[in-house]
Amino acid sequence: MLQSKIAGIGYYVPKNVYTNNDLTRFMDTSDEWIQERTGIKERRYADRIGETTTTMGVEAAEIAIERAQITPQDVDFIIFATLSPDYYFPGCAVLLQREMGMNEVGALDVRNQCSGFIYALSIADQFVKTGMYKNVLVVGSEKHSFALDFSTRGRAVSVIFGDGAGAVVVQPTAEDGKGILSTHLHSDGAEAEKLAMYYPGASSGIWLDEMPKWPEQELGGLLMTKEMLEDGTAFPNMDGQAVFKKAVVKFPEVIQEALKKNNLKTNDIDLLIPHQANLRISQFIQKTLQLRDDQVFNNIQKYGNTTAASIPIALCEAWEEGKIKNGDLICLAAFGAGFTWGSALIRW
Repeated sequence: MLQSKIAGIGYYVPKNVYTNNDLTRFMDTSDEWIQERTGIKERRYADRIGETTTTMGVEAAEIAIERAQITPQDVDFIIFATLSPDYYFPGCAVLLQREMGMNEVGALDVRNQCSGFIYALSIADQFVKTGMYKNVLVVGSEKHSFALDFSTRGRAVSVIFGDGAGAVVVQPTAEDGKGILSTHLHSDGAEAEKLAMYYPGASSGIWLDEMPKWPEQELGGLLMTKEMLEDGTAFPNMDGQAVFKKAVVKFPEVIQEALKKNNLKTNDIDLLIPHQANLRISQFIQKTLQLRDDQVFNNIQKYGNTTAASIPIALCEAWEEGKIKNGDLICLAAFGAGFTWGSALIRW
């Protein structure tokens, strides 16, 4: 069986910078309040009209493809991870294929939120290892700003998230011991409602403690109501404490799982790139695994939580800054809504 490697990498973040102080114009918050809870100082927001999850994904993909020394026509499969697609359907993968003028290749959308890039990378790894595809484009992109509640009511969620995109090209490699060594994926839906956007959706609210009041009619009418927009039910919901408690357990577990699979230890890690969910979670993981500051890369301070885009953005930025060198052992790990979590161990 072949091994797969990341042959090219790129990222894109919008030009619009919003600091914590900027957000005080829209809600009752403060720089101190946000930094204390999340470590975030600022984030990027896409242009309100014109810039989309797909267009940002294209920007990142163009860089990754160029660095892989291929063309868009060489890509033979696309995997696009996002929780903020341009349309309810179809997904962003086909829109990216269209915008980049690619051949009529397969296009897959991954809806695993914060762990979406890890899941997508794992899928690409399997396709390449089996010889099915030679140039798999993996994209993680998010435009959270289009649907957040920028008010005091929604501040606990809206101050955390930012926009951006990252992409990699996965190719086969003949170098022994190089590339993606292993990936590890998990889920537990017992507390799915702790971090979710309930509407629009087809559940009609049956999984929730309190059902919404739907219009009286024989068919349809269960997607969204005017009242949901007015009372905030339509916005994302998060129980921050529940997410934190689960994340600080599963993050270290899945990292150790990857190391054990490859007969390695934490001190073998040259760089851990965790999903940029919360700086406090990253610091807790670092302390739990007894890693040095130079072994962990964080950029949530600048970009906020970009969910599926956070790992490829951080991976690319770390590489561009010279923090990732040939032969380094890189560990990627993520935890998010679902709950889903995963890790990937890479010999660069």
